[in-house]
Amino acid sequence: MAEPPAGAGAGAGAGAAELPLRARLSFAAGHFLNDLCASLWFTYLLLYLHAVLGYGHRLAGALLLAGQVADGLCTPLLGYEADRSAGCGRYGRRKSWHLAGTTCVLVSFPFIFNPCLACKENTPQWAAFIYYLPFIVIFQFGWAATQISHLSLIPELVTSDHEKVELTAFRYAFTVMANITVYGLAWLLLNFQVDQPDRTEHLGIQDVPIFRNLSLIVVVLGAVFSLIFHLGTKEKPYPPGSLPQPEESTPLLQKEPMSPPRPLLIWKDWLLEPAFYQVAVLYMSTRLIVNLSQTYIAMYLTNSLLLPKKYIATIPLVMYISGFLSSFLMKPVNKWIGRNLTYFVGILVILAFASWVTLAGQMGAEIYGAAVLLGAGSATILVTSLSMTADLIGTNTHSGAFVYGAMSFTDKMANGLAVMAIQNLHPCPTELCCPACISFYHWVMVLVTGGIAIAAITSLCCIMVWPIRVRYHAVCLQGLSGAGTPYGGTESMEERIRSGTLN
Repeated sequence: MAEPPAGAGAGAGAGAAELPLRARLSFAAGHFLNDLCASLWFTYLLLYLHAVLGYGHRLAGALLLAGQVADGLCTPLLGYEADRSAGCGRYGRRKSWHLAGTTCVLVSFPFIFNPCLACKENTPQWAAFIYYLPFIVIFQFGWAATQISHLSLIPELVTSDHEKVELTAFRYAFTVMANITVYGLAWLLLNFQVDQPDRTEHLGIQDVPIFRNLSLIVVVLGAVFSLIFHLGTKEKPYPPGSLPQPEESTPLLQKEPMSPPRPLLIWKDWLLEPAFYQVAVLYMSTRLIVNLSQTYIAMYLTNSLLLPKKYIATIPLVMYISGFLSSFLMKPVNKWIGRNLTYFVGILVILAFASWVTLAGQMGAEIYGAAVLLGAGSATILVTSLSMTADLIGTNTHSGAFVYGAMSFTDKMANGLAVMAIQNLHPCPTELCCPACISFYHWVMVLVTGGIAIAAITSLCCIMVWPIRVRYHAVCLQGLSGAGTPYGGTESMEERIRSGTLN
């Protein structure tokens, strides 16, 4: 779908043709590879490096931090370049970057969940760090390129608020499906180790083939869905910085503009917008809750609740099934109570989970009920925060990749630093685990959900007081149009020239 003409109102897309279902599904499939890899990365990387390969807490945390820093630095730079580049011929600038990112992910990710090829038992851990680092950097570059180009397509494909929410919900539904696929495969591989008759209930070096096979299956599945995206999603060629060119018959001065002028924001203008920082803080808080709970849920299950290793697949599976079901409620709920209250409801569900974990020292079957709460709450706040980001961009789709890149930068850096801080606070620096692990991961789960939820509520209150809209740039345009004429006034340009009010 083409972009709305400059000066179209916020609901300009309401009268445009709705995006077909097939196009929506093919668009949502474009992030499936990223979602599969992210599920493995956040849920199992620390567990794999620490419990399976036997690396120390700090090395495992340092590798995850290195990946997050690489992703955080690449994301805004890629967003800036994606807005400036013209793409490969007529293929489209967003899809060109998506293809480049997908290729990087496919060639690098399998090496991350395989043992170091040249390492031996006496190989120092710093050598393993050097081995894994290039693969992680390439993977994170590709992941960022795919994510930013995919997110930037949302305001270009659809224009109305409810269509943006629906497309974001489709995207998140595929995210949940990807996580369900990963955890379902992990459960099958953990429960059917037919070649290991002496298998144990706890993770160890004998589980290396499980994670290797899981990463290979993920890459193959993701490649198929990426192909579906590139075949089924049509992007209009849009050279960077191109604006409608006046024709010979176009009048130089428009007598009565039908709608108020719209600010055309470039990346520098976003840095002066208060709403840009409001949404960034809210999105960062949301991602901290979602990603940190996903990262430490497996450690909480195995070290605090002392559950068998099959639970590292079944509990996340329950979380994402509940998230998948709740994602389909996003459009009607947003339409009924609005963005802010929908986000607030999701935060209340997250707080209910944190309270449950706090009060229940040990859990058995009731952990499934807590997982339902965490999954539903995470889905609600993530979909809503992405919709708020699309609201912020509005019709400024030419700089949309920079906005998404900046949001992702705050998310990645905050997540990496938070993980490294938690790993450095680990009470057992020289052992895989000790009795202090039981309470440590218990309170980690409480703080990364309930504690950060309080910060998210504070950010939400700021947005409710000062709603998301362009302010500074609109004031600048008002000044250019004349001090006595409010921005968006209906007085024609010709009348302002006649009265001498044009500066």
